[in-house]
Amino acid sequence: MRTVSVHIVTYNSANDIIDCLDGVFKQSYPIQQIIVVDNASHDNIREVLQPYNDRVHIIFNTENLGFAPGHNQAMRISQADYFLVLNPDVTLDREYVARLVNSSEQNPKIGSATGRLLLKSNPHIIDSTGLVMNRARRAFDRGAGEPSDLWNGSGEVFGVSGAAALYSRDMVEDISIEGQFYDESFFAYKEDVDVAWRAQNYGWISYYNADAIAYHERGWKKGSRNQQPLFIRQYSYINRYKMIYKNDSRRNLFRNLIQILPFEIASVGYALLRDPKVLRSWVSFYRELPALRHKKNIIQNKTNSDI
Repeated sequence: MRTVSVHIVTYNSANDIIDCLDGVFKQSYPIQQIIVVDNASHDNIREVLQPYNDRVHIIFNTENLGFAPGHNQAMRISQADYFLVLNPDVTLDREYVARLVNSSEQNPKIGSATGRLLLKSNPHIIDSTGLVMNRARRAFDRGAGEPSDLWNGSGEVFGVSGAAALYSRDMVEDISIEGQFYDESFFAYKEDVDVAWRAQNYGWISYYNADAIAYHERGWKKGSRNQQPLFIRQYSYINRYKMIYKNDSRRNLFRNLIQILPFEIASVGYALLRDPKVLRSWVSFYRELPALRHKKNIIQNKTNSDI
């Protein structure tokens, strides 16, 4: 039997973590190891997790390393065949892991899988059935906000949401760049899209199983963009350009220029008029350009997928 470890990165997640862990404990598929990486939370999560010390491998970081480094940290510890990357605000149906492992075992090129993620606040509505990217290089949660019964068909997708993603060790080891599966320069936001794109470039498949069910609280996306902290808006904005720079090809960029330019003009216009501070994130892009170029060269040695 293929082994599975579950990885949860927390930050002030004391109110969510018990329901999340209970969903993991109730899985019909045996879980080899549960790893919780806490990124220097300020709430009472230490006390909340204390009763689980004998069932959960818990790491308390002394600073907030971010989503990407936290999950890389967990993957380096695990010896499992599959890694379930799980947000603390997600609760799994009992068969979630079993169904995703079964799907993944059908084809050795399936490197990532997700189920039907529903909104906790309205479980008849889709949160995500995977990731999709349009020709303007905008990524979305597929089906978000739509009735659940519209998404009963399983099949391949561009990528999977990092909220409840099953990754195979084979894929993780294949596409990691110098020991990093998630690009740690992203800190958080769009790192799952970056991984999905890189995996496609390396020839891996992402799969959606409609019968695997989970429930997601969704966090910051419940509010408007202006309600999000500046650092979130900056990471979300600039990480898109980082992943385009690394994963895209000149040929595909020129091919889709007519779709890309209108969005870029609108995006810059909005930022200048409504959110100029987000443009400061370009400083970090140019500061990291040598490292980004190095990663790009590694990725571009693989065959690019069309979007």
